[in-house]
Order: sequence, then structure tokens, then C-alpha cells
Amino acid sequence: MVIGRVSFLLVLIIAMVSRIGAETTSLKVLHRNAYATMMYMGTPRDYEFYVATRVMLRSLSRLGVEADLVVIASLDVPLHWVRTLEQEDGAKVVRVKNLNNPYCINPNWRFKLTLNKLYAWSLVDYDRVVMLDADNLFLQKTDELFQCGQFCAVFINPCIFHTGLFVLQPSKKVFNDMIHEIEIGRENQDGADQGFIGGHFPDLLDQPMFHPLNGTKLQGTYRLPLGYQMDASYYYLRLHWSVPCGPNSVITFPGAPWLKPWYWWSWPVLPLGIQWHEQRRLTIGYGAEMIAVLIQAIFYLGIIAVTRLARPNLSKLCYRLDDSKSIFLLQTGLKLIAIWSILAAYTVPIFIIPCTVHPLVGWSLYLLGTFSLSYITVNAFILPMLPVLVPWFLILGTLLVMAYPWYNDGVIRAMSVFTYAFCASPVLWMALVKIKCSLHVSLEKEAFLPKFK
Repeated sequence: MVIGRVSFLLVLIIAMVSRIGAETTSLKVLHRNAYATMMYMGTPRDYEFYVATRVMLRSLSRLGVEADLVVIASLDVPLHWVRTLEQEDGAKVVRVKNLNNPYCINPNWRFKLTLNKLYAWSLVDYDRVVMLDADNLFLQKTDELFQCGQFCAVFINPCIFHTGLFVLQPSKKVFNDMIHEIEIGRENQDGADQGFIGGHFPDLLDQPMFHPLNGTKLQGTYRLPLGYQMDASYYYLRLHWSVPCGPNSVITFPGAPWLKPWYWWSWPVLPLGIQWHEQRRLTIGYGAEMIAVLIQAIFYLGIIAVTRLARPNLSKLCYRLDDSKSIFLLQTGLKLIAIWSILAAYTVPIFIIPCTVHPLVGWSLYLLGTFSLSYITVNAFILPMLPVLVPWFLILGTLLVMAYPWYNDGVIRAMSVFTYAFCASPVLWMALVKIKCSLHVSLEKEAFLPKFK
């Protein structure tokens, strides 16, 4: 009797556990489709791409997409990043082992782990997956892409499709075939994911253009209209661009790695950077960087105050001897120090400002930093302030010229910047000559280098 009751309880417990497990499994996939991206470690820009990934996921959520958000993360991605992606950004994180890239010769190559993108074909719980790079800026909802076929991509190059966004139908068979091709070392034109996937779908250029059709999922492969993967360079050539042959939905930034839209210095050098930062402001915000910004701002203001108070003594830190040779060497050394101090004042702030702050904050902090560090040089070497600050004013003018919002197209904008630079060059040269003359006069003054007896 007791054994029978125990057996009944065990069966009941097993049934309840199985039911809970089934419910948990059903919760893992809320939708039949997914937007997916990947994340891996091993580059100097891991944090910046983490921020970019979060902004993209949040922007998709704001658009109200009817699909799961999936991050294919390598096993070495920090656990607190994974928790943030899951708990705050609503993403489903799939942990994977990095795929070995046999085409990578340089271990520091930034594309060495991009073959992890192939894991998108292993997401067989979904009917369709839109695979994304983190440098995509969504202008509107693109759920119609899930109606596309087994593989669809955009040709932003006339002959080579781009893998910053593509649609796929997950398949274990396709995934295993790709892994086998990696193992046998199948030819890869660029050694990265784009060359590999391009080689796997060599006939995409000959396929028809995708057009949504009453919510019906299509079969086969299709080319996507350019508006689903608009190269930002087209925007810069024609600032008020539009694509007549398809929706203007997604902008991508495939250019220089240090001009990605999340870097504060990319705007107004590249106009679209401010739109990416507007997405960030509306999603994850800037709380992670603002403490460092405030500390630096206080530090720079402190430098200005201390330098002002200590000005009478800064120019008496060096002494000279009666020997003319020693005087010449000392003056030459001080001239070099002064010139390098001015150069450092305009370069050092760039490297210590958090990379992903808002451009207005970043440039403001840069201008404050260059002013404060230049102020030290001005007071230490008794130089006139205006010539030393001429580069400061010219940089500010350049920003204003580039940020002017009413250019007709990118060519006029580029010509305006070139004209400004041409007119500013003589001013900069005269300022450098004035600094050189003032520095020579200052070093000859008895007050600057009093005799040491």
C-alpha cells in the first residue's frame, strides 16, 4: 500500500516536472521569426559593439517588431553583459563556441571571428531569421522581410551582396554543410563571413527581386531592394536621399571602423551619427559614461583654476647658467617642450573621453580639455593666448561648417569644408609663426630664466 502511494507520488511529480519543462520550452520561442545578431570578444572595440548591439535591439523593440530578438554570443562574452541583454533588453542569448577561421592569417584581424554568423542557420526553432550586424540603423519596421525565401540579401556592391543584413531559413543541413566547407578549406574571397556566405550562394545576383506578397512566405532565394541595406555613403552624397525602387528602412555603416556612428567624433564628420545617438538617447541612455565625463570636466575646470592661481610662479621653474652653450641647449629644449605641450593639448583629450558618449557631450568635453591644457602652456611659457587658441577656434569653426544642416547634397558640403580649410590655413600658419616668435622672446627674458649663481 505504501509502495503504491510512493509510486503514485513519483509519477505525479514526474508529470508535473515534464509539464513545467514543456511550458518553459514553449516560452523560449515567443514568435516564429527572429532578428538575430552576434557578439564575440577579442578586439579592442568589444565594449563599443556591445553598446551598439543594445541600441539596435532596443530600437527594434521600440518599433514593435513581431519577432524574437536573439544574440548569438560566444562563450567568453562576460556574464553580466549576457544578463543585461536578457533582462533589460529582452533578448534571447544563445551561447556558442567560436568557429575556427582557417582563412585568418593575422591573429589580430578584426574579422577573424565573424564566421560565428553561420550559427544563424542553427536557430531551427524559427521559420525565418533576419541576421544583422550591430551597425544597422532602423528607420522603420521591417517585419515583411520574414516573408522572404530561404536566403535573401542586398547588393550594395553591384556584384557582391552584403552580409550586414540578410534573411535566411534556419536549417541544420545547411549549417552542417557550411561547417564541412570550413573544415575542408573551401575558397573564401575575403577570409571573412561575407566572402564565405557569398561563395555558398553564388547565384543570388540572378535571382528575382523580393516584394512582399499578402503575408505569404516565399520559397527560394531573392535579392532584397537597396532600401533594406542603404549604405550610409549614399546618404552623404545626397543628404536628403530616397530610394524609388524600395522602402527606406535600414541604413548600414560599412566604412572605416573608426567612423562607426557610435563614436562621438564621427559627428558631424559623418552626418548620420547624430541619428544613431538619438536612438541611443531614447533607449539605453548614457548613464554608463556620464560619471567619467563629469570627473573629466571637473578635472579640466580644476586645471584652469589652479593654473590661474599659480601663474606668477609657473615661469620661474627653470634656471639658466652663464655658459652660452648651456643656455642654447636649455632654450632649445624648452622650445621643444612648449611645442609638444601645445600638440598634446589638442590630442590627449581625444584618447581619454569615453568613445561612445553623445557627440555634443564629447566635442564639448574635448574643447574644454584642449582649452585647459593649452592654458597651462600659455602661462608656463608666457605666450599670448590668442595664437595658442587659434587651432581651438578653427576646430570649432570646422564643426559648425560640417554640422550646418541645410546643404543640398554631400558634394556642396564637402566643397564648403574644403573652402573653409583653404581660408583657415593662412590663419593657422600666422598663429604658429606668432607662437614661435613669442616663445623666443619669452625664453630670452631675464624674468623667465633668471641667472642661477
